[in-house]
Amino acid sequence: MKILCGTDIIEIDRIQKSIESKNDIFLNKIYTQAEIEYCESRGKAKYQHYAARFAAKEAIFKAISETLQNKYEITWTDVEIINDKNGKPKVNFINSKFTLPCEISISHCKNYATAMAIINID
Repeated sequence: MKILCGTDIIEIDRIQKSIESKNDIFLNKIYTQAEIEYCESRGKAKYQHYAARFAAKEAIFKAISETLQNKYEITWTDVEIINDKNGKPKVNFINSKFTLPCEISISHCKNYATAMAIINID
């Protein structure tokens, strides 16, 4: 068994500026419809949640990068960050090529969002 790990941190303002300047183009390139609906439901804190999901996807990409022949094998919307009934973030790989068991942890504060991904492969 091999453990792959990835981490990322991002400024929330950076994500907010991208969303405000590019709106649907940015949102639809990076996030699934379920992610957009979730983040939009968070009111004034929506940018923290968008940034946290962005960081989570980056962390996952870093973790799986050595398993890819080409970094373009996976896109932003191939990975969906959803919450279980208790609010714990979970990874849903939409592209069936990636069925790796993945655990993530997400955190955010006023200025930053961060995430860590751990993937076990045999």
